[in-house]
Amino acid sequence: MNVGTRAIAAAAVAVAGMAGTAAQAQDKTLTLCWAAWDPANALVELSKDFEAKSGIKMKFEFVPWPNFADRMLNELNSGGKLCDLMIGDSQWIGAGAESGHYIKLNDFFAANGIDMANFVPATVTGYAEWPKGTPNYWALPAFGDVVGWTYRKDWFERPEIQAAFKEQYGRDLTPPQTFAELMDIAKFFQGREIDGKKVYGASIYTERGSEGITMGVMDVLYSFGFEYQNPEKPYDMQGFVNSPGAVAGLEYYKALYDCCTAPGASNTYMGEGIDAYKSGQVALQMNFAFTWPGFEVDPNVGGGKTGYLVNPAGPDGKRFAQLGGQGISVVSYSEKQADALEYIKWFAQPDVQEKWWSMGGFSTLRSVVENPSFAKSQPYAQTYLDSMAIVKDFWADPSYATLLQDAQKRFHDYVVAGNGTAQEALDGLVQDWTTVFEDDGKL
Repeated sequence: MNVGTRAIAAAAVAVAGMAGTAAQAQDKTLTLCWAAWDPANALVELSKDFEAKSGIKMKFEFVPWPNFADRMLNELNSGGKLCDLMIGDSQWIGAGAESGHYIKLNDFFAANGIDMANFVPATVTGYAEWPKGTPNYWALPAFGDVVGWTYRKDWFERPEIQAAFKEQYGRDLTPPQTFAELMDIAKFFQGREIDGKKVYGASIYTERGSEGITMGVMDVLYSFGFEYQNPEKPYDMQGFVNSPGAVAGLEYYKALYDCCTAPGASNTYMGEGIDAYKSGQVALQMNFAFTWPGFEVDPNVGGGKTGYLVNPAGPDGKRFAQLGGQGISVVSYSEKQADALEYIKWFAQPDVQEKWWSMGGFSTLRSVVENPSFAKSQPYAQTYLDSMAIVKDFWADPSYATLLQDAQKRFHDYVVAGNGTAQEALDGLVQDWTTVFEDDGKL
């Protein structure tokens, strides 16, 4: 080999070495898995700041809500390495911890000054803790969410509609504070003509395939007195799941579905509710708070046309709401856990959380939501705060998926299909859940 050839070869080796170094840098990539919805799009934009500061590139795997649980739980259960970070649903936390899908974050939090006392308590319990009520953390609260209601404020304010309502019900048409008032309003608008178009009372959750009808039914049952178990005896459900109040709440939900929903509303969830509301089909809409920023900028229902409501009170004045939202966890099967933890450290910073809120993400950091300016930062901000103060959540046990399937079937069979009675549906649910917990060795 002559000198020139040797020089060319050496240069080639040097270039190859540089290419290898560049490839390694390019390999510094994290994949974050979440549902496909508007907040996920906002997180993509927010994460550009992390990429710029850290040099770590972000990839995203987003799955539509109806398929999200099946897809991601299968990924976790198989020990898959697709996801380095998982924004998993609140009910997954038990399985994530006990099955070893998520890494425990206590030591990391302590080492980096991340204090769970700085987050809204309900979201720490709902998104991070397992077992519940213990300081064992498997996630950082990432996205606060709760079921509330929107209403057509512009319709409510029309003098002719106000007069017609007062003539029929003997009181002013005001946003409902109780479920009894909500029923009256839904009945009033059902079939009414507004702007030459027939409208309907309410959009509520009835979806059978994933979690929809359970999220809707529970949103009502809590305020009617439903309890998952005896507060003094875990997994003792008889007389709590199927209490007289719970039965009355389920009967109410079916009555609302029968009287006051639009035709073809037998399998509706978040997306269908958004469409029904934006298209001017309904006066009232049950949906998670994540939908609210989109309504504010919508040409049909934005610009002051929409009002936001905390879930109404039940017959005894009790007022609770179904928790939504998620925490962000590091997947134990990831080979990039150190970088994934860097992302969580970045995301927990107050300035990042403030920007998250401004972009449509629902922060749960107390320094953000308890800031005196927060309540007026958006028309729905106070409703979000008030709602997060009264949340309850579905079972988060490792057998969550089976418990949810049982509820979906019992509720849909009664509410939508009209099979049996509310008492029979809830008695059957107690039997279903008892079998699950017996199989788990908890009874």
